[in-house]
Amino acid sequence: MITITPQALSEVKRLIEKENKPELGLRVGVRAGGCSGMSYMLGFDTVKPDDKVQDLETGVKVFMDAQSSAYLEGTQLDYQDGLQGKGFTFNNPNAKRSCGCGESFSV
Repeated sequence: MITITPQALSEVKRLIEKENKPELGLRVGVRAGGCSGMSYMLGFDTVKPDDKVQDLETGVKVFMDAQSSAYLEGTQLDYQDGLQGKGFTFNNPNAKRSCGCGESFSV
């Protein structure tokens, strides 16, 4: 499925704890749109019947629908907190092209 850097995992755990809803997991996906054709989706959600579920050793679960998993296989989710801004970034080996902001891609 995907890998999550220690920095991203720490931020995900912090945000889930802040929500105070331990049943939440990290939903990762893609949808049509964005300047390169497909946009990344990231949020907190509960598991849906057809989801692929990835249990991380830290207790965090990652949920992904089957269509998204085909586009995100091997992707690394990272979190940066620096002078040029902070936020989650996707390092997707399947992307043939991506936009300058890193929010969308094409395969």
